[in-house]
Amino acid sequence: MPESPPRRVAVTGLGAVSSLGLGAGAVAESVRLGRSGIGPIEQFDAEGFEHTLAGEVRGFQPEDHLWRIDPARWGRSAQFAAAAARMAAADAGVSDATLAGSRAGSSFGTTNGESQVLERLAFASLSGGPQELPPALVGQADAGRISAAVNAELGLTGEAQTVATACAASNYAIGYGYDLVRSGAADFMVCGGADASNRATHAGFHRLGAIARDVPRPFDAERDGIVTAEGGVALLLEPLDAALARGARVYAEVLGYGMTCDAKHMTNPDAASIAACIRAAHRGAGIKPEDVDYVCAHGTGTPANDRTEVAAMREVFGERLPPVSSIKSMLGHTMGAAAGFGALVCCMALRTGFLPPSATVREVDPELGEGLDCVPGTGRAARPRVVQNHGFAFGGNNAITVFGEVAA
Repeated sequence: MPESPPRRVAVTGLGAVSSLGLGAGAVAESVRLGRSGIGPIEQFDAEGFEHTLAGEVRGFQPEDHLWRIDPARWGRSAQFAAAAARMAAADAGVSDATLAGSRAGSSFGTTNGESQVLERLAFASLSGGPQELPPALVGQADAGRISAAVNAELGLTGEAQTVATACAASNYAIGYGYDLVRSGAADFMVCGGADASNRATHAGFHRLGAIARDVPRPFDAERDGIVTAEGGVALLLEPLDAALARGARVYAEVLGYGMTCDAKHMTNPDAASIAACIRAAHRGAGIKPEDVDYVCAHGTGTPANDRTEVAAMREVFGERLPPVSSIKSMLGHTMGAAAGFGALVCCMALRTGFLPPSATVREVDPELGEGLDCVPGTGRAARPRVVQNHGFAFGGNNAITVFGEVAA
């Protein structure tokens, strides 16, 4: 019996919990207008730090968004993921009953897992020893509970996969979900990422000298680092033919992805490996460099990252670089959720017709070369048809997803 051809995969639902607002529409509108979600740190005591800004989620009440799970039993990262997933399912018009009766699962990326829980456990242990650790808190510490919370909230009975490949993790998670839906192993996958602000991550980047003086300025001549941030993001994937048959709104088609791991240095990115990742993503998506209309960059705003990322793009695209921008200029760096937010914004750009900006750029770094259009200031009206979403991480973990317009 001949094998069935691979299924085309659609994105039909989006959800977000972010410093720019709750829900995909709020995030996309803030990005389009170049708004900033960065402000004074409130999630932990920032006394003693030279730089005290972060992209924190404010006003989030998990009980307003979670129908099934008890927020008190889950860490902040899991709450973000489950709430974003609930929004994505509602946005897609897919009921819990439909999901429960289908082959449906979740795949979420993270950098720090339940970092706030782990910090509370560390303080408890240092104060009174292991015997003072609250059992209920210990039960919340496993990073695997991020995707488990999504399955529990939506009643999913399939895989609950948590991918911990740091700042590229959401793209890994989307690629994994895409493979399952494309192959017919799943009919729905909820994919994305989640991370919560925490003192340890902020301190680590602070010690590396990688925290910006004020706001992150990717591609700017005076860029000087990142701003740590938090949030949760979810995309609901399903077969394109099934989505069209039920009359669903289709934001985009997942065309493919690419991954590489150079493992040359703990923190420094490698241009050759990133270029190889871009080429792998193009092969996986069945496209050529000239087909790409926009690149949502990893764009951290550190001198090394932006220089290396642009060099890798020039190696693949040559002199004709598509517009490239970084939403971290507005969100900050949401760690394991970063590539997921990039994917969400890419889908909204395809659906509603705009190019996201690098909002904080004042002067493009001339050392990055001529012809770099980083969409400074605010979003630009456009009709991109194919967009490329970058996610790179410490250790040389690189993952790129590619999305395409679905004609009405």
